[in-house]
Amino acid sequence: MTLQPPAAPQVSGPDGRPEPLRLTFALPLALLAGAALLLALPPYDLWWLSPAGVALLGVASHRRRLRAGFGLGLLTGIVLFFPLLNWTSFAAGWLPWALLSSAEAVFVGLTGLATAWLSPMLDRWRALCPVLLGLLWVTQEAARDRAPFGGFPWGRLAFSQGDAPSLRLAAYGGAPLVTFAVAAAGGCLAALVWQRPNRGSLGFLVALAALIVAPAALPLGGSGDTSRVVAIVQGNVPRLGLDFNAQRRAVLDNHASATLKLAEDVKNGKQRQPDLVIWPENSSDIDPLRNADAATEISAAADAIGAPILVGAVLRTDNPADIKNAGILWNPNTGPDLTQEYVKQHPVPFAEYMPMRSVARLVTDKVDLVKNMLAGDHTGIIRTSALTLGDVICFEVAYDGIVRDTVTGGAQILAVQTNNATFNAAEARQQLAMVRLRAVEHGRESLMASTVGVSAFVGTDGEVHDESGFNEAAVMVRDMKLDESRTLATRLGIWPEMSGVVLAAGAFIGAFLLRRKRRTSGDNAEVKTEER
Repeated sequence: MTLQPPAAPQVSGPDGRPEPLRLTFALPLALLAGAALLLALPPYDLWWLSPAGVALLGVASHRRRLRAGFGLGLLTGIVLFFPLLNWTSFAAGWLPWALLSSAEAVFVGLTGLATAWLSPMLDRWRALCPVLLGLLWVTQEAARDRAPFGGFPWGRLAFSQGDAPSLRLAAYGGAPLVTFAVAAAGGCLAALVWQRPNRGSLGFLVALAALIVAPAALPLGGSGDTSRVVAIVQGNVPRLGLDFNAQRRAVLDNHASATLKLAEDVKNGKQRQPDLVIWPENSSDIDPLRNADAATEISAAADAIGAPILVGAVLRTDNPADIKNAGILWNPNTGPDLTQEYVKQHPVPFAEYMPMRSVARLVTDKVDLVKNMLAGDHTGIIRTSALTLGDVICFEVAYDGIVRDTVTGGAQILAVQTNNATFNAAEARQQLAMVRLRAVEHGRESLMASTVGVSAFVGTDGEVHDESGFNEAAVMVRDMKLDESRTLATRLGIWPEMSGVVLAAGAFIGAFLLRRKRRTSGDNAEVKTEER
């Protein structure tokens, strides 16, 4: 006789159905889920922890009551977002940081609630676990990218995959497909935990390996035959000993001086002649269209380098309370080309403009410290004699549609102008991870130009080149290949994400029908018992 090892015990309720994991185990799992998701993102970059984080939350919230599922997800979100967004407290203080982090955590709470809601489907068709968890995370991010006040997409699963094979999936379905693959891998891990070892376990292991490793074999687009020389100027920001107006002038001086030094190096044969120079966001906080001294300084730099400069400028309006955040093409000899100007389309709520200002003023008068930044009304297409640039400003790189619109509008390379001076290196690296994804997603060589760092060039495979340090001046010059082809992700646009949302809605309806059937079966069983 062959002795078989005893089967793993399953806890069952009075009706014979499996019960959720004990709360004493579920709470630590939810905490670990948040920590894993945090450490997967920059600056830690332990990308392989993202599927583990999804799996831990899935196991913790499976079969729970909806309220408990939400609470566990909220706990995961708090552990993730409070440290991840800590840099928002540097300039704005602790209250906006706490409000933003809490709002983002609510969406993860809803993911825990949704996992609990789908438990009947997960129990009945275990093979659907990877697909359902993938759809849940795509749907959660789709909502978080849009609400409230236009959304805040920071901390997406896709942005943790800069060094992972799954980054290549961005070329086929954008950030939503990368998120789906990461969450589906987490679903494979969760399914392996939920079930006893059997033949099905092998299938989940194979699927897990395929989701994590197989994307490395996918071909990528981009990298055309024509190239142009592009320079990034990171002028740095003086922090001590200057009042506000003096510091603004010093920032402009730094960028102009660095450009003049580059021109001298070009003249002496130490550096190549650039076709385009990129200055970062806020490189001229003094409006050069209204201030003659600022305009003269920028013109001198453009004339010396003999190439157009994309200047990041804060523009004043006739209303002193209103400003614009813009990128302006400044040509040598002729000055600003106002036909090649991009105004930031998505100002950041509570930082660049104040939603419901009259209501917020009832809480604190500090709301009036926030200017009213006016949103632009067109895509960031900047055309020079040498190339067509797709320009987005700072946090806009996190939004799928804003970046895609530049590519469909004819951009041959992508640029992100940003100012990280009021944040820290962690925020800058989180932003650079987004640039890496966008370069792969659209098959466009890309760059990030920052006042203080991190500035860098990025290839169409997501590889980072010539990365600058933080809080230092730097000038980087590189050949960038121009491309006008379109990846599958560019052509599909929003459809992969919307398909995921629709399928998730179908799963919610299916779970509702299963729950209803379960309640009906339970009522019938009670009637039969009473008749006996």
